[in-house]
Amino acid sequence: MLKKTPLFEYAKSPLAHAITGIMAMTSLNVVAQEAAESESKAEEERVIVVGSRIRRDSFNSEQPVDIIMAEDAIKSGVSNVAELLQRLTVASGSPQVTSATSSEFVQEGGIGVETFSLRGLGPNRTLVLLNGRRAGPAGTRGETSAFDFNTLPISMVERIEILKDGASSLYGSDAVAGVVNIITKTGDESAIDAFISQPEESGGERSRLSLTFGRSFDGGSFRVTADYDKQQELARGDRDYFACGQRYIFDAVTGERADPIDPRTGTYHCRDLLWGHVWIYDYQDAGGNVLPGMLAQYDYDGDLGNYLTPFPNMVDPNNPDFMVTPPGWFPVNYDRTSDGLANADHPFQDRQSLVPESERATIYGQAEFDVSDNVNLYTEVLLNRRKTDVNGYRQFWGYVYNENFFAGNPLSAGWQGAQWLSPTPITDHSFNKITVDYQRYVVGATGDIGDWYWDASYQFSRSEGEYTNAVIFDDSITDQNFLDGSCVGMTTSVRGVPCIDIPWLDPQFLAGNISPEMRAFLFGTDTGETVYDQSSFDVVFSNGNLLELPAGDLGIAVGAHYRTDEITDTPGATTLASNAWGASSAGITAGDDTTTAFFGEARIPLLRDLPGAYNVELTLSARYTDVDTSGSDTTYKAGLSWAVDETFRIRASHGTSFRAPALFELYLADQTSFISQRAVDPCIRWAQNLTDGNITQRMADNCAAEGIAPDYAGGAITATVVTGGGLGILESETSEATTYGFVWKPTFADLSVSVDYFDFLIEGEITQLGAGNIVFQCYDSTFFPTDPLCSQFERSALDNRIETVRDQFINIAEQTNRGYDVKIEYRTDVGPGNLVLSTEHTFQKEQSRGLFADTVEDRNGQFGDPKHVANFTAGYDIDNWSFDWIVNYIGPVSDVEDNEGDTSTYRGQDVRIVIDSDAVYYHAFSVGYEFDDSGLSARVGVANVFDEEPPKISDYANNLSNVGQSAFYTQYDWLGRRVFMNLSYKF
Repeated sequence: MLKKTPLFEYAKSPLAHAITGIMAMTSLNVVAQEAAESESKAEEERVIVVGSRIRRDSFNSEQPVDIIMAEDAIKSGVSNVAELLQRLTVASGSPQVTSATSSEFVQEGGIGVETFSLRGLGPNRTLVLLNGRRAGPAGTRGETSAFDFNTLPISMVERIEILKDGASSLYGSDAVAGVVNIITKTGDESAIDAFISQPEESGGERSRLSLTFGRSFDGGSFRVTADYDKQQELARGDRDYFACGQRYIFDAVTGERADPIDPRTGTYHCRDLLWGHVWIYDYQDAGGNVLPGMLAQYDYDGDLGNYLTPFPNMVDPNNPDFMVTPPGWFPVNYDRTSDGLANADHPFQDRQSLVPESERATIYGQAEFDVSDNVNLYTEVLLNRRKTDVNGYRQFWGYVYNENFFAGNPLSAGWQGAQWLSPTPITDHSFNKITVDYQRYVVGATGDIGDWYWDASYQFSRSEGEYTNAVIFDDSITDQNFLDGSCVGMTTSVRGVPCIDIPWLDPQFLAGNISPEMRAFLFGTDTGETVYDQSSFDVVFSNGNLLELPAGDLGIAVGAHYRTDEITDTPGATTLASNAWGASSAGITAGDDTTTAFFGEARIPLLRDLPGAYNVELTLSARYTDVDTSGSDTTYKAGLSWAVDETFRIRASHGTSFRAPALFELYLADQTSFISQRAVDPCIRWAQNLTDGNITQRMADNCAAEGIAPDYAGGAITATVVTGGGLGILESETSEATTYGFVWKPTFADLSVSVDYFDFLIEGEITQLGAGNIVFQCYDSTFFPTDPLCSQFERSALDNRIETVRDQFINIAEQTNRGYDVKIEYRTDVGPGNLVLSTEHTFQKEQSRGLFADTVEDRNGQFGDPKHVANFTAGYDIDNWSFDWIVNYIGPVSDVEDNEGDTSTYRGQDVRIVIDSDAVYYHAFSVGYEFDDSGLSARVGVANVFDEEPPKISDYANNLSNVGQSAFYTQYDWLGRRVFMNLSYKF
């Protein structure tokens, strides 16, 4: 079981005692570093920078590597590593996983996780290193596989190196898109930091307090960092632009707003989650009193009669099939007027978490000791606990006979006619509580044997996650579906508790006012646990001057890597029993894998000190990888660096990658989720959709061949989607990455310019087709109904709705990402101070994905994948003052082409929908001051200076992601204008 132990109690562990003892001893021997410590200290230290295993004399520009200093993050109000990375242009041009998106949608790693995806190729294809060594995954549920940046506080970070090139031949299969190397702070400087961010409107506040203490001594050094970070919840009702989900549609001719008006408020109708309605399954002949889409709504405020005609409350002998209700029930959702009166904006909505409340507590320690003149020992310990709380709300429903139809049910007194009913209450019993304990230990040694440098290390990480979520007991609901009377005297089929009649047609129950007795019968909690262990052993031997060649020294590196991964995800008892209504059910996910690899790298100088060839080097690397579950493969990479002179360098590389399936892609136990019929069924109103051009003739023909009526309205019940792992079926992904560009550093100015082209192609990408693709491709197949996809779903014999879709992990055709990175930096003295101007841009030319060879879709330029993103920074330092202005640019986006236009119809009216956005600029400004000789510094600033809101889009006739009227994509700021302050004391 997961230990519910406060983080500070880690200090009781033997390892913590050992670290404490080491610190106690070393603190007695701390001495000041001196410049003349030894002659060798004056020489330039050899370092290993991400992108090569060979030690170099200094940082170089032969690889497309970005280096970000952590201390610069605070200039724009950023206080965590994940946000710092996700704002970079190599990431901001594609969707990222944040604590908000992982709470709103089901994403790998579970609720609250924050990962990093280079160029949108996926966090599983971006390798994360900590001080050059692999860091294991963290998260909850069976799809945990990527590193969670919640585990790393920014206070322990000195810099971040990002290799923007495929590097599987050097680092392993998950370096397909590149590598992120986090370098922690070293040296004698210690500091106490306090940070706070306060939005102009309440909600989304953030605070952080950290202490880092480091000292060097004769023969070694150590550093300890303790950090506490608190993110306050941003609830949906905290911001107007999230609170009310209007349709936001416009008359196609006049351009005037075409939304229906809610006459009770006099404003545009808020269209969020329908609540408190009775859905009607009507069996009247033509001429009945139930129109398509009509719902029954209770008159809670006593004013619906001012606008609508109620359902009759007495049977008409001439029309015995007419729907009859008790007094107070009105039809809604069947025309423009009734649309504006449909209840779809419940107070529970305002309490929904958009940014969840989260607490992170971290202790990090590192130390190194010189065992001899040639051998150095090092160790690292990282302990982190994250707690995330999410609030929500939801519908639930059952199926009841009315009083006199089919078998009838006396509990439905007053409801008569040729109908059966699906009452749909709303509840705030919808929450998640997550606790993840992450621990990582490293022990290793480095040394020299002649001209050879070696590094051997062992890393172990464990993520223990506990997830508790609110559940509705399925047996409480489904056992009462279509009963012909009371259930009292029965026991529920799974839990075996006494049955209580659900007051399905009680207006107060439908509105979410549920009695304590009924809540106890319907609701509960379910707690699961995820444990992910990773251990790895690495050894590298490198020699930067193995052989002297005419153009310089030949350098090589060779090494080996051995890794084991193991996951066990045990859902709660209710989930295991498939007794959680309307929620994913899952079995135990358990599996392991072992990876063995051998690699080598060579740096070969070709030309030197020649006209047009100041320094030309060829770099070659290769790696053999064997994975127990997926077989073996060999990958390679070749790179060329051609320095024309001291100021201009051309660089290029081409390499291959191989990614074995992640554990969850292999072993994920069957899970269930739900999707609306309209999102999955192309046969809904197929005749009209054929006329409108929304489906092909083949689709229409196949729907007809299935026996689906041309005006089939679709089922009201969501379809169940079953997912699971692909052990024995999946093959490893293969990919190619090509980059080329140049770096220019002229002598006439302190200027640096780099331009790099990138082109990534992943073949056999491991993914899921998606339930909609499975069904649509079946009906669009020339082999219908024998196409294999057609066997992956079933229709109900009762109402033709799609009941179940099986969506397993498979290998698809390909994914492509290509474009350009541009980076410019200029420094100059202006007056008594120094001015720094820098800008970085990413221009995406293609961001395509093909589920099948003939179905490649390019999302470049659409919401979530803008063609152009950029950052601009202007900094001016004068004496103790520093002034910084930072601009984040998100380019224009449009889904008009993908949607085949921006027009639709609403109740017979031609309307224009908003599915595009102009470019968005976010500005931040801050001022810093360092107090003389005190070690104290302060910085205050404003983020989102002009209070830029997320783009408004239509919540109608499109597949975009929105909350309220706002586009819900990670590129956009959800908090609004906020003031931030950071105080630091260094000693």
